[in-house]
Amino acid sequence: MNHWLVKSEPFKYSWEKFVKDKKAVWDGVRNYAARNNLRAMKKGDLVFFYHSNEDLAIIGIAKVVKEAYQDPTTTEIAWSAVDLAPFKALKHPVTLVQIKADKKLAEMQIVKLSRLSVSVVKPYEFDHILALSEN
Repeated sequence: MNHWLVKSEPFKYSWEKFVKDKKAVWDGVRNYAARNNLRAMKKGDLVFFYHSNEDLAIIGIAKVVKEAYQDPTTTEIAWSAVDLAPFKALKHPVTLVQIKADKKLAEMQIVKLSRLSVSVVKPYEFDHILALSEN
């Protein structure tokens, strides 16, 4: 199983709306690196849901329920989408400030490639963030 992180601005699509919807098409990604990450996602992979711009925190965990397919928001074949479903909310959000201050997370893509909207999360990073969310 692989782990990922997706970003969403809460005023556009919040964790709360995602939970209410029970499933979402993750579309509209127009960056090739992020698109490649979408295409690498497999059904069952776990995905951190990160609120960007406002909260700047990982709020919850989603699960990939449908692997990459043609992005329905465009006819350009270059772009893909996946379907995500809420898995669980974190006990406590893990903020970007916490992530940046933690030496174990210094190499996370959210730190190194901050503008990337869909990023890889290494297994040890995933586990460490889960532990941080419990405190």
